[in-house]
Amino acid sequence: MLFFRSQTVVAAAILLASFPALAADSGLVLKRVMLSTGGVGYFEYEATVSGAADLFLDVRRDRVDDVLKSIVVYDDKGGIGTISLPGREPLREMFRELPFGQEALRSPEALLGALRGSEVRLGAPQNLVGRLVAVTSETKELANNAGRITQHRLSVMTADGLRQAILEDVDTLKFTDTKLQTQVDAALAALAHHGERERRTLTLHTTGSGARTVRVAYVVEAPLWKTAYRLTLDAGGASNAANGKGGLQGWAVLENLSGEDWKDVDLTVVSGNPVTFRQALYDAYYVSRPNVPVEVLGRMLPKVDEGAIAQAVVPQISGNATVAAQAAAPAYRKTRSMAIDEEDQAPGAPHAAAASPHHSAVVHAAESTEATTQVTFHYPQSVSVENGHSLLMPIVNRTVPVERLALYQPHTQPRHPLASVRLSNDGASLPPGILTLYERGADGLVSYVGDARLAAFPAGQNRLLSFADDQKVTIDHNESQTDSLTRVRLSDGVLEALSTDRSVTTYTIAGASHEARKVLIEYSRRPGWDLVPGATGASAVETTADAYRIPADVPAGKIVTVVVTTEHPRLDRLEMTEMNSNQLDFYASARDLPSDLRQSLNQIVALRSAVADRERVVSRLETEQNDIEKDQQRLRNNLSAVGHGSDIGRRYVAKLNEQEDRLEKLTKALAEARAGVETARGALAEGIKGIKVGG
Repeated sequence: MLFFRSQTVVAAAILLASFPALAADSGLVLKRVMLSTGGVGYFEYEATVSGAADLFLDVRRDRVDDVLKSIVVYDDKGGIGTISLPGREPLREMFRELPFGQEALRSPEALLGALRGSEVRLGAPQNLVGRLVAVTSETKELANNAGRITQHRLSVMTADGLRQAILEDVDTLKFTDTKLQTQVDAALAALAHHGERERRTLTLHTTGSGARTVRVAYVVEAPLWKTAYRLTLDAGGASNAANGKGGLQGWAVLENLSGEDWKDVDLTVVSGNPVTFRQALYDAYYVSRPNVPVEVLGRMLPKVDEGAIAQAVVPQISGNATVAAQAAAPAYRKTRSMAIDEEDQAPGAPHAAAASPHHSAVVHAAESTEATTQVTFHYPQSVSVENGHSLLMPIVNRTVPVERLALYQPHTQPRHPLASVRLSNDGASLPPGILTLYERGADGLVSYVGDARLAAFPAGQNRLLSFADDQKVTIDHNESQTDSLTRVRLSDGVLEALSTDRSVTTYTIAGASHEARKVLIEYSRRPGWDLVPGATGASAVETTADAYRIPADVPAGKIVTVVVTTEHPRLDRLEMTEMNSNQLDFYASARDLPSDLRQSLNQIVALRSAVADRERVVSRLETEQNDIEKDQQRLRNNLSAVGHGSDIGRRYVAKLNEQEDRLEKLTKALAEARAGVETARGALAEGIKGIKVGG
């Protein structure tokens, strides 16, 4: 069966021809790519135009929001009029105006069922014209038990009455209404185009005269580019000397997932932390508006709005080694071959086969430019990358100052320090990334020694990179806590006590047998705790965001002790009348307390003790009173059960009379005891009020 055969082909061809071509076909060629660590990419196209011209830019549908947010046109001899593109849901909008929905085009019977009542013309085997009444599916048995098929029976109301035909047997079917036939053809063509690709074509209407170059750019989501560094330490850089050198290479690892090939593009990567976001600009929004009554009487004139106006000191270092500046031996001895002996081999370092000395290849690194909030790395040569491929681009290749250290982090490795290097950035800022360390021996051969992580590295700063466990150095540490009362002031019944909590940590460092080390002890900083000043003969302590780094020079084969003391002042403010005996005894017995203050506190202790004694008397009398009252309730219940005239009843009555006599005495004794408590409390208050001791 030929269904809408000729009309559909012609309409689809016309409709597809009316759509704009891709960027490459319209003259727009990708010339520049800039990838940011903000997770976005800047893509710039160029086209040569003459006079007013339309440029077509084809973008993926999921990137239209970003393109609408950021698209910019550069034309120094012309201008830009408007930028147009199809709606977000062109099919939905098209079918909104059609007498059938998109689901009607799933099959011929679905379309005919949706257009019941329309006039159609059927070709052979039955030539008839009429209006569709119904489309009914039915099952037909094939001859010779060959199975069953489903067919559809058309019911058509003609001038001669109701006629029927099998849809699958009809050669041609056409709507006699030309407008309806055109609508069906256009809908089919739109479906064909929409099914090809989920893309949108922007039409840029430019104005101007003469031949010129127009540049079109936008910023869209792009894969995050990564950084991987290589640091090669030479024989000089392997020593503890601060003037060592190392060869640093940095590579940008990036992917082209833009949907098009990059051919001879100008490539730049940017390191920074820009604010990036997206907004659904391609969606249609409608404002919810309240219904208000029509204003009939009076007018309102709102007032015109005129706007609104709107470093620390080093702790004591002691031990059986002289801690002083000295020329340190190399951290790792080099041998002629790459087979490092067991004592000197860096942990995890593989043996390299004997070969000729390794000389670094010439690397054409990117040109770096420092800005206020970011650093750009521009590759000097043009780059070509196929869509879906990855690329490694060198961004840095220079010699940097290196110092070998041993960093002790108890929470990372409690027994040994970490073999580390300190890098100083005397060039442009560098982005964060992983770093692989190599070491070149005196014979020129290179071995792998470990990996490290490099944080964001601004110019003029330094970073510590830890890459292995330094098992040749052993560190033990123990900590003790003490507290002392340093000052007490008593005035107006308030005791102010200044105490000092002290933490003393002793580190015992056993150095390597044949090599000196410069050890950095990392000591955690705690809020409110301060490092206590100690000896001044060594370098200053480094302070990081969460730790102190305390240096110690450890000669070969020696043991060095480092004592780190921190203190935390604590001020307690207590009302004397609210303090209990234990608290008073604690402060009265404090060491180094002035005699006048101790005497005053002892007086208060005595007065407080007198109050406590009288309170205990009151408590004892109240307890006895409560016990008698409870027993009287028991006796009354029993008396009610046995009666007053029985022998046991008379016993209960006698007991109650006896208890009443005791209660009268208790009531009098309680009154006297409570008065004694009040007198003792008054004496305590007067005693506290009259004391003022301390600075």
